[in-house]
Amino acid sequence: MDTPHIRPLTARSVVLSTLLGVHPPRLAARHLVRVGDLFGIAEGTVRVALSRMVTSGDLVQTDGRYALTDRLLERQARQDESRRPRTRPWDGAWEIAVITAERRPAADRAALRQAMSALRLAELREGTWLRPANLDRPRPGTVVRQCTFLEGRPEQDPAALARTLWDLDGWAATAEALRAALAGADGIAERFTLAAAALRHLLRDPILPPELLPPGWPGDALRGGYETFETDFARLLTSELQP
Repeated sequence: MDTPHIRPLTARSVVLSTLLGVHPPRLAARHLVRVGDLFGIAEGTVRVALSRMVTSGDLVQTDGRYALTDRLLERQARQDESRRPRTRPWDGAWEIAVITAERRPAADRAALRQAMSALRLAELREGTWLRPANLDRPRPGTVVRQCTFLEGRPEQDPAALARTLWDLDGWAATAEALRAALAGADGIAERFTLAAAALRHLLRDPILPPELLPPGWPGDALRGGYETFETDFARLLTSELQP
């Protein structure tokens, strides 16, 4: 099985992935420089990346420490949720969102589409989004303002409907490739890059009830592989960031 395309490691990606993985997401510049050094990234390159990330609104700087801005705090919350999704028992009901707001500006339409994806809803047709009602999560204001929510049950096979809404085989194949690559990776840089890719992929896991998933669904296995990396990386950070 081929390993999926992996984004190259840059100073920005190292800083961002490190801060997204720590709680609270705030570290001193000297600590981020040390992290960059683990990956062979020069101090000057890391500091330039930090300056650019502040200018672009990704980070804020206070008392020599760099922290994530609100937009990226939301991304961290989504990543945390993708690793430990809050599910509830499924009784066969589906959550249905129908867009009922009129004359929406382009910005509202774009924000809604992004929010629907974050809620792991899939678009059946324009203006109608749905998923099994097995997730417990709040709905953001941009969704509440533009949609009316209903609950229903499909008359056809729900597993077949799920397969039309999500590319389950494609997601599973990529997840298994990432899990295997992460398990067999050598060196912190390779593991770090694969773990970041695994976390991005988990954000796209539809988190369906087991009854609707193909046999051997690798979602939990990929989460387990990422948790192993996170534990190892946390130990490394603790040792490297000692005064």
